[in-house]
Formats: sequence, C-alpha cells, structure tokens
Amino acid sequence: MKYHFLLYLLFTCTLQSRGQQLSDLRVNQSRLSDNIQELAKYGKNEAGGSDRVAYSSHDIAARKFLIQQLKDLGLDVSVDFAGNIIGKKAGSNPELRPIAFGSHIDEVPNGGDYDGPVGSMGAIEVIQSLIESKTITRHPLEIIFFTNEEGGVVGSRALAGQLSEEALTMKSSSGLSQSEGIKAVGGNPDRIKEVRREKGALAAFLELHIEQGGNLEREGIQIGVVEGIVAIEWWQFRFKGKANHAGTTPMNMRKDPMLPAARFILAVNEIVNSHDGAQVGTVGKIEAFPGAGNVIPGEVTLNLELRDLSSEKIWSIYREIESKARQLAKDSQTELSITHQEVASTPALADPMIQKVIESSAKQLGLSSMYLPSGAGHDAQEMARLAPIGMIFIPSKGGISHSPEEYSSPEDIAHGANVLLQTILTLDKELP
Repeated sequence: MKYHFLLYLLFTCTLQSRGQQLSDLRVNQSRLSDNIQELAKYGKNEAGGSDRVAYSSHDIAARKFLIQQLKDLGLDVSVDFAGNIIGKKAGSNPELRPIAFGSHIDEVPNGGDYDGPVGSMGAIEVIQSLIESKTITRHPLEIIFFTNEEGGVVGSRALAGQLSEEALTMKSSSGLSQSEGIKAVGGNPDRIKEVRREKGALAAFLELHIEQGGNLEREGIQIGVVEGIVAIEWWQFRFKGKANHAGTTPMNMRKDPMLPAARFILAVNEIVNSHDGAQVGTVGKIEAFPGAGNVIPGEVTLNLELRDLSSEKIWSIYREIESKARQLAKDSQTELSITHQEVASTPALADPMIQKVIESSAKQLGLSSMYLPSGAGHDAQEMARLAPIGMIFIPSKGGISHSPEEYSSPEDIAHGANVLLQTILTLDKELP
C-alpha cells in the first residue's frame, strides 16, 4: 500500500513538473527575428519593398527555403495539389485530429516583410521550440503555408473546397493564371479537388498575424484576440443622366449624374458612421462616361464595399444606403441601377473557447490583450469552414500594412509566437 502511494506521488509530481516546464517554455526571439529577415531577402527590391508575389521566381525560391527548414526539423513535408506546403509532426495519440497553424509568405507587389511571414516563421519557431524541449503533444501538429493568400486565399479555398474552375483561370500578380501558378509551385490544378478536407478533419486552426490597423499600437496593447474575420459585400451603383456639351448647356437644364454620385459618396460615410460598431463602408472606385473634361457625363458608376462581422448588419446598412441613393436619383432626375457583385467573403467567427485560451495565454505570459475584429481577410477565414479557428494579432507600427514601411518589433513578434505556443499546448490538453 505504501509502495503504491509513493508511486502515485511520484506520478503526480512528474505531471505537475512537466506542466510547469511547458508553461515556462518560450521561443527563441533572436532566431525568429533572423529567420524573418532571411525570408525577407527573397524578392527584396531597390526601394526596400518586397516583390515576392505568388508564383514569381522569388516566391518559388522562398518556398524552397521554407521546405528545407521544415525538413531540417525532421517533419514529414509535402506539397499538395493546390501548392500548399504542409509539415507534419506526430503526436502521442495518432487517433486525435491535428491541431494546425500557419500563414502565407507571398506578398502584394512592393509589399512589406511582416504580413504573412510573422505567422509563417512564427509557426516554424514554435515547432522548433517544441522539438528542442523534447515536448510531444497528444495531438498531431500540422503547419500549413498557404498558396497565394494575397491573390484570393487560393490555397485555403482549395482546402475548404471553395476554389472554382473559374477562379483557376484568373490572372495573378505574377502574370500567370492561378492554374499556371499552381503548377509552377509544384501543385496540380487538374487534381485540385482532391485536396479538399472534410469539416472536422482538424481539431483547430490558429494563425498568428500582424494587425493590419492601428488599434493595438494606439491602445498600447501587446496581443489582439481576434473575435472574427469580417464579411465583405460589393455593389455597383450606376447613375445615368444625359451627356451634353459642358459649355453650352445651362446649369438648370442639365441631368448631370455626377451630382447624385458625389452626394452618394457623402451619404455612405454618414450612414455607416451613424451606426454603433466597427463596420466600415468605402466607395473606392468611381468612373464617369465618356470621361472628358468638357462633357457633362452621361453615366457615373461607383463601387460600394461594406465590411462587418455580421452579414445581417451589412445588409441593414445597405438598405439605408440604397434608399438614400434612390432618393438622390429622383431628386436629380437621373436613373439608378444597382448590381450586387459576387460575395467577396463570408464572416468567420473565432471559436469562443479558443479566444479564451489565447487571452489566458497572454495573461500567463504577462502580456496585455484586447478583443477586436479583423477588418482584412485571412486564410483562417476559409479554414473556419473546416475547424474551430483562433487568430492572434500583434501590433504593426502605425497600423501600416501592404507597404515597405510595414514593421513589427522583434519583441512584439516573439510575444505573439509565445502566445501561439502556449495556446497550442493548452488546446492540446483541453480539446475534447
């Protein structure tokens, strides 16, 4: 009896000790920073920006660098038919579903060094820290580096079964079609439907990312707990009047569609701001036809974009905007037509339990945190179709993104990677 009691005490102390050791585990900040800077060399241009657009020679070379890093860590590495790079680390219980995490390495033309690479190199650093500490998780772990996030979350859409044949024909920033680009990075567009995963195939998906906005920096907060990724809806408004000579047509005889168009832009701003919340509305494109300085335009088209975590709220605001637009057309004696364009993205809410784990991990690390939505799209948005998701934001200086001026400090990046690490370890214990 005494012998069994001693064994029980020894077992309990071992578990407590191991739990304490795992909570003390940290990433190597200098190594992580060096790896991000090494990746930044692929596609660096004379202006200091990155030309590592998807499917370019810079992207292909950087992918080889990434694959070699995964192989050096002893992971099972593959490239799927969509061109996604996947690294797998076995867990102690192969029957459990994998916990996946990762991001992308492609950039917008003349982009920065942190949007995507922070989450990608942070994922590698987390795996390396686990290996060095001889930590074996219960769940298998899976790193995913997605194909062409900036050009339409191509790789993650393929995994979610949402990549259409039409999408494969679209041109990418490299000049190649998506289909040609996927071939260039080692995928096979003819078999792309085979990469689709069933809902529930993953236990969870996590993504570390810079905040593409200035909320964290402005509030002096170190970690953003993402509540969800917003839905995006697009419409085209067309005001039609009567084209005529700008010099000979009296002001009181004009049917100028530019007037309701201008008032429409102001109305969008007023209506969107009249609602509480973080919703945004933008008129980012306007065209006048025939487009000559000495001609009253006969037609003016504008594009409206609305974003929010709630699709219901987006459509409620839209209906107000539509009503105002029709009144403006009536008052100016012009005609109005509206086209709802293909849905850009659907909302993806982060899993409440994962949000709490991220918040708790930040607190355990002595880091401040706040909840906030993501106003930009991410691969996690598509992965939400397959598994519960969580996103971790770190500050971006000045809220700048998609620019050579994009910057996050090594300390902030390491904070985010440590939160990712501790979140994975906690989920590994607590996920059913």
